[in-house]
Amino acid sequence: MFKRIVVAYNESPEAGRALASAIRLAKLVEAELQVVTVVQELPAYTAYATAADSSLTRTLREDRSQRYEQMQASVRETASREGVAPVTHLLEGDEVDALVGFLLRDRPDLLVIGLHPHASHLSRLWSTVFGIAQDAPCSVLGVH
Repeated sequence: MFKRIVVAYNESPEAGRALASAIRLAKLVEAELQVVTVVQELPAYTAYATAADSSLTRTLREDRSQRYEQMQASVRETASREGVAPVTHLLEGDEVDALVGFLLRDRPDLLVIGLHPHASHLSRLWSTVFGIAQDAPCSVLGVH
């Protein structure tokens, strides 16, 4: 069955539901759980702010890093309350490329990912989740 489960996690409600499902499944089948978060780039407007204060970019990067560390600590605490000890990973780059690259290197049995609602059928075709599912080298479980 599933020995290695990866869950894609960010701070969205959908990712929270995916994490809860992945924790329950990992516990049920006694699988290794890995939680992967793709670090978001700083917004483009920070370049303008940096012109006014050259230390701003460093400060923003430090704040972002601290936020992601806190997020990972919260994930580990949530999983450990359920008796699961996840391994957390931070990836940088495009969401689809970074996550698929991780899956290709790590070779899990299952990727659990939150499904985001989209207003139209057309927008679903080019969603991040669809891009990941198309290239994932493992089974994908989408969680509503």
